[in-house]
Amino acid sequence: MFSEVVQFIRSQFNSEKFIPLHEPVFVGNEKEYVLETIDSTYVSSVGKFVDRFEEMVRDYTGAKYAIATTNGTAALHMALMMAGVDRGDLVITQALSFIATCNAINYIGAEPVFVDVDLDTLGLSPEKVEEFLKENTEIRNNTCFFKATQQKIAACVPMHTFGHPARIDQLKVICERYHINLVEDAAESLGSSYLGQQTGTFGLLGTYSFNGNKTITCGGGGVIVTNDERLGKLGKHLTTQAKVPHRWDFVHDHIGYNYRLPNLNAALACAQMEQLDVFINNKRELSKKYKEFFDGKGFNFVVEPQYSRSNYWLNAILLNDREQRDAFLTFTNDKGVMTRPVWALMTRLEMFKHCIKADLANSEWIEDRLVNIPSSVRL
Repeated sequence: MFSEVVQFIRSQFNSEKFIPLHEPVFVGNEKEYVLETIDSTYVSSVGKFVDRFEEMVRDYTGAKYAIATTNGTAALHMALMMAGVDRGDLVITQALSFIATCNAINYIGAEPVFVDVDLDTLGLSPEKVEEFLKENTEIRNNTCFFKATQQKIAACVPMHTFGHPARIDQLKVICERYHINLVEDAAESLGSSYLGQQTGTFGLLGTYSFNGNKTITCGGGGVIVTNDERLGKLGKHLTTQAKVPHRWDFVHDHIGYNYRLPNLNAALACAQMEQLDVFINNKRELSKKYKEFFDGKGFNFVVEPQYSRSNYWLNAILLNDREQRDAFLTFTNDKGVMTRPVWALMTRLEMFKHCIKADLANSEWIEDRLVNIPSSVRL
């Protein structure tokens, strides 16, 4: 059966060579825009492509403000700070996540609290979050505190796993009820929508990644989006070293960060944004072919959740158990078809073993079974 899977994947990419998990595609105006940037000499954090990129993200997502950053982790770090997360605070998130989510929380000196995911969305479970909050927290002066330690729960960071939207509308209602700021880690889900609204735009703030393995890329890059005017202006200010505009004087009014996206990367990002819908349609067509192939073959192909339209950043299948998962990973990679398991749960990593966690039965079940399969845009 594994041989049949390898043959089918090769047929979709029309190649007998090594097939990567997800590679970038540059078939538009990338070279033209990058060369224009080089000729202009504005290759750093000032230039017209940075402004254009932010405008394109605003137009695409419907967010009122977009702040371009050096990468998605920097975007999330800044978003958490703007959401009021302080040293010693707690932040609810999922253990089934890429480590960047927890790293950004720890940059501030806060600590993640791990709650389980839903099996169908792979994202943070509203029911499990509410259950945890009911059992473990109390509200005082419009602030949520973890009763056992009296630490403030300052934010909740769900991730839209592999581009599939979490039940973000329900999470938003719960967070509002408990006075917790919602910050979406939409790093993997640019172009995905839930109930007709773009992921990343439900919370107080949302963040995207444009890393080399994402649906579209500019080599690195990230974006913060928000509908809050104060935060939109503050984010741009803080990510440019908090420098007060002046013709020559160097005046800085906050601790600032060198997080502004360079114009050179933004040029690449603009060319990629022009092709985003084409790429997503291409990837959705691949996911349809995968679903048809895997139906009835003993594998469960992960499909977009109800009320969602996923970008299908990374396609995934669920095998019977960890033993079969590992056998599949070994066979496919030996045959030159790149596959990978889902990340190890954050609670298994040494630096997060001490963190507060709820029951993670769904996360553990997925960890034992999920495998990502090649998901690049096919030319």
